[in-house]
Amino acid sequence: MTHRILFVCLGNICRSPSAEAVVRALAAERGLDLQLDSAGTGDWHAGEPPYGPMQRAAWARGYDLSALRARQVTAEDFRRFDLILAMDRANLADLRALRPGDATAALRLFTEAAPGTAGGADVPDPYFTRDFDGALDLIETAARGLLDQLSA
Repeated sequence: MTHRILFVCLGNICRSPSAEAVVRALAAERGLDLQLDSAGTGDWHAGEPPYGPMQRAAWARGYDLSALRARQVTAEDFRRFDLILAMDRANLADLRALRPGDATAALRLFTEAAPGTAGGADVPDPYFTRDFDGALDLIETAARGLLDQLSA
């Protein structure tokens, strides 16, 4: 079964494109067939590539974000994807408010899949915190947990 997953943060230039790229790379290593995308709850950066410092931090770990472009979540996303994963509680609340009545996608916090103390934590926005590596650490942890769940 192919899982269709959308990762969502505020502007779709740091956390959600990184989550998309990390899950894509780790899923490929495991031979998992996933359809992945990312979006933002806001439209400020629509059409733009991921934030330069985020791209550089991801590239240093072997993840290429350069082909990705920011977009805003649409009503159709709630029907097109099986699972929509928010990077933090504020974005999860925004997604719940945007969710149309005929939505079929499950909504969750991305880190719910992360083991241990990371489970259920917000992924801090490195656009503001400047901690790109810390965000990537948490994204990698949550990505492995998510893939473990999908493989089970």
